[in-house]
Amino acid sequence: MDDAPTPVTRLLQNLDLASPDQAEELLQLVYAELRSLAAGYLRREQAAHTLQPTALVHEAYLRMVGARAIDWQGRAHFFGIAARSMRQILVDHARQRQSAKRGGGAQHVTIRTDLLGDDDHTCGILDLHEALERLSNLDQSTGQLVELRFFAGLTLDEAAAVVGVSRRKAAKDWSVARLWLSRELSRD
Repeated sequence: MDDAPTPVTRLLQNLDLASPDQAEELLQLVYAELRSLAAGYLRREQAAHTLQPTALVHEAYLRMVGARAIDWQGRAHFFGIAARSMRQILVDHARQRQSAKRGGGAQHVTIRTDLLGDDDHTCGILDLHEALERLSNLDQSTGQLVELRFFAGLTLDEAAAVVGVSRRKAAKDWSVARLWLSRELSRD
């Protein structure tokens, strides 16, 4: 793995998101990757979705810019935070639709996941969110690893670096987490 800092990491090291110039420079560097990430999320969802990738990226970026000062640790850390923000937006959106369902005719939102090694497996975004929360309560670093792999699309090496574990431990935890989640999501 190349240890040279990426342009994103170099910018994040001295970033002041209150500076419009730096916020704009960062957005230009990460926009295409964030949009690809958002498109991946929305592609996994089977039900018609009212959110578009561009809107998801913009809302996530605004949440990140408006958040408290974050001590950015690099590119992978940034995309991990972005993934968490997008996941939370999707969960909030699903909850709003579920609430509207009680008064309207909204569809149940499902998400296709290769997380479990089964291309045909689907689950509700809220079910997946709740299962990840239970996993994180049992083992926070494994929950974070799954979030980074599934929602941020990080490689095993990148996710291991963000979580602060060896690649070997990350691979073992990833394998265990997939089995655990498969069992948990089969119960729902």
